[in-house]
Amino acid sequence: MAKVLITARSVAANKEGKAILENAGHEIITHVSDGVKSEAEMIRIIPGMDAVIAGLDEITDKVIEAGVPGLKIIARNGVGYNKVDVEAAARLGIPVTLAPGTNTISVCELVFGLMLSLARVIPGQDAQVRQGSWKRNLGCELYGKVLGVLGTGNIGSEVIKRAHAFGMEIIAFDVWQKPELCQNYNVRYLSLDEVVVKADFLTLHLPVTPDTKCLMNERTLTDMKKNAFIINTARGELVDEKDLYTALKTGTIAGYGADTLTQEPPAPDHPLLTLPNVVLTPHCGAYTEDAVTRCSVTAAQEVVRVLSHQEPKYAVAVKA
Repeated sequence: MAKVLITARSVAANKEGKAILENAGHEIITHVSDGVKSEAEMIRIIPGMDAVIAGLDEITDKVIEAGVPGLKIIARNGVGYNKVDVEAAARLGIPVTLAPGTNTISVCELVFGLMLSLARVIPGQDAQVRQGSWKRNLGCELYGKVLGVLGTGNIGSEVIKRAHAFGMEIIAFDVWQKPELCQNYNVRYLSLDEVVVKADFLTLHLPVTPDTKCLMNERTLTDMKKNAFIINTARGELVDEKDLYTALKTGTIAGYGADTLTQEPPAPDHPLLTLPNVVLTPHCGAYTEDAVTRCSVTAAQEVVRVLSHQEPKYAVAVKA
């Protein structure tokens, strides 16, 4: 019997994922909290564990070293792994696995929730009605607007399919282009700068790399249309939040909808929280019953494979 540490709240609460582990004869140890676990917390609880299914907790080289020699796999219940030191894990022969495609639809649908919230000022008007006002805010339609998609991977592609049904004109940037999106949904691939300049709605679906960190900054924000909105369900680090605040405050762009920030949760005095043209959700893009079950099952299956001396299906590839 192996010990499987679960720090991801959604997995800890999911019956289907836990059943897979229990049916394989493994013991489940849960350590969940409202926020992500720090390096110090992870170092304290990881010794003696054979596997860990983690959320966005800090899994640094020191955490991984604290888990050896017993630790055999680090499974993420999502597709991001920027909180995991994959190089340290690879050096110690520990695979880091993901759950690709499991939350694609849920995140994609939230993109449209944020777009419509901004376009029709839904949160603001709801608040006004509750306060006794019946004042209307002039919104805009999605139909006929230009949607710029930065990153046409799984989520970006699903956004494109639905944007096409909304009657939007779709332009995109990605290093790896998909001809089928052009053929089926009239997507035009352009340079990154062209997409930023032309978009009425700009949705971010890129990983954080040295090239994309703070991609949306004073220069790129200034290049955008004044009536443009940005949607970010990817990573907060893609945006320079100080430059963004200035752009929103001065009317350089019209609004921002995000499911992620550089610091999560944000400090109570975070400047973006003061702006009426900002709509924020608490990194809940993948937090639907459907996606949670798919993520939990995939993560649990990867753990069972590795603990059964099989190769994982969805391991992060680490450059030599």
